[in-house]
Amino acid sequence: TAEIPAVVGWQYVPGVAEAEAPPSRPAPVSVDRFDPGWLAAQARISAAASRPGRAGAVATAAAAVLLLAASMATTAWLPTGLGALICTAWSAACSWSVWRERCRFVASIAGERRRVEFARAIQVRLLEQRQRDHLSQYRAWQRRIGVAAGRRAWLPVELPGGMDRVDVAGGSLASWAALMTTVAAPRLAAGGEVTVIDLTEGAVAADLVRIAQGAGLRPLVWVLPGDLPRLDLGAGLEAAALADVLALTAVAAGPQRAGATSADNPAGDAAADCTLLERVLGVLGPDPRLASVNAALRALADIGDPLADVRAGLLTNGQLAQIGTMFRHGAAERIVLERAFVLESRLRGLDPLGAAQPPAAPFPTRLRVAALDRRAGVIGNQMMSAYLVAATTHMLRQAEPGKPWAHVVCVLGAERLASDALDRIAVACELSRAGLLLAFRTIPSGVRERLGRGNAAFGFMRLGNGDDARAASELIGTEHRFVVAQITDTVGTSLTDTSGGSYTSTAGTSESVADSMSESISRGGSRGRGRGRHGIGPFGDFNSSSSRDLNYSLSESESVSLTAGINSGTSWGLSLSRAFGKNASQGRTLQRSRELLVEPDELQRLPLSAMIVSYPTASGRTLVLADTNPALSSLADESA
Repeated sequence: TAEIPAVVGWQYVPGVAEAEAPPSRPAPVSVDRFDPGWLAAQARISAAASRPGRAGAVATAAAAVLLLAASMATTAWLPTGLGALICTAWSAACSWSVWRERCRFVASIAGERRRVEFARAIQVRLLEQRQRDHLSQYRAWQRRIGVAAGRRAWLPVELPGGMDRVDVAGGSLASWAALMTTVAAPRLAAGGEVTVIDLTEGAVAADLVRIAQGAGLRPLVWVLPGDLPRLDLGAGLEAAALADVLALTAVAAGPQRAGATSADNPAGDAAADCTLLERVLGVLGPDPRLASVNAALRALADIGDPLADVRAGLLTNGQLAQIGTMFRHGAAERIVLERAFVLESRLRGLDPLGAAQPPAAPFPTRLRVAALDRRAGVIGNQMMSAYLVAATTHMLRQAEPGKPWAHVVCVLGAERLASDALDRIAVACELSRAGLLLAFRTIPSGVRERLGRGNAAFGFMRLGNGDDARAASELIGTEHRFVVAQITDTVGTSLTDTSGGSYTSTAGTSESVADSMSESISRGGSRGRGRGRHGIGPFGDFNSSSSRDLNYSLSESESVSLTAGINSGTSWGLSLSRAFGKNASQGRTLQRSRELLVEPDELQRLPLSAMIVSYPTASGRTLVLADTNPALSSLADESA
């Protein structure tokens, strides 16, 4: 069988609520633009640089004109003509300087425009790349959100390796049915074996039996004492082993207080009972019936007519004679008579055990359920409980060790058993490496001392009794806080069919580009200079004045618009219509219910299927609030 960890419940783990935030949009990239201020500054620089050239060109041109006019008005034309030529050459040189500065200014403006356009193209490509990266990250985030939404909200609570036993206190019959199904169903699915000893008289294993039958298994179910004739538990034991089992059964079936041991029972001398039973079984021969054992005990105790048992075929005349001479008269006889009377009174309910003939070819089964019938007597059920546990303990002690938890033994209502019986079955399961689940309705002192003892985990379900709740809170510790989640699941079906078909498809593209640019330049100027002079001459006094102002302004605007789009659409459909009268719904709501501290009042109002599980680990004791509802396994499988 496959070795899988022991699952004792399911733990709620939030998925979508803890998902990461979506990626942030990329920051806008500053796109370079042609700066009008820079252009004005360059124009001023160029004007300042070309001002001497312009002034020189104007001055030399004016001088050349005056000299040329003078050469034409006088006879000494050679010097004035030569001066006019020199002034013309200087005017050309100054004009060349002005033109060169203008070319430099125009080239600088063109270079700046090219730089701005190149930088803008790079920045636009960078922004587009960032937008593509953001789109890729956003889609990846959407995929992660989808994975988080489909993540299993309920994870199994698995016991670590080395755990031999689970002790559960509290709960109701419905709680135990859910817990046992949660623990046993994975074992059966993995090919393991499950043995259920139901001492509650409440048919707790009914759900597990139905699940096993639905999976194709053939469980063996005994409802005692009605099915005692076909019960094979303990059949075929040797004389010493059967005497040991019957002696332990008689001692445990005696009147004793909860949690007591055989040493506390004055009538329960197990060693003496075992010796007496071994001698009786030695007379009866191999594989005797339990009815024959009780008949021999009646003969020893001088109860009734021994010949009636001989006529019934329970004893032979030879066996009756051997039993009569087994003990000598005197004090020993009185002790034997008393012990035989006690044994027969406690074991007589087992007379039908194994009376029916076993089937010729018994079918193998991996699920065995032995349950007590609530319609039987209280004393009889107490004896049946003792026998079932004692016989199961002996069978486990004789079994070869297997894989951990490949065989699971569930004892429900274990508070009815004596403490030493609990210790014996716990040790037997540990030696055979079988998993053991002990469920207690109450927490008496003997049970409290054994909760979690050894390599065991313990859990607490709803505890109605205040004393039990206080004891459980002390064992857990009141500083722990848990969150209770609530799930609502509504399942149903709805069928409404219509018939028809359609197909449409549309596609279209559109693209537009708009570019506009405007530029305005205005210049205006006036120059002023004031000067006053008084002179003597043919014109008398004179005053002269001049003024000039220079103003310059430049404005530029540019806009580019690009619009491109592709529109496409496709729709198709197929529908069927049929009159069918069935409808239902399906919905699931998962929400956080409340928080709780481990206090006695909180333990008294735990949800029906909730269980606080505690087990030791290398880093310390771990506490988990688990839900034992077996239906949660389907939720985990759906979202896995």
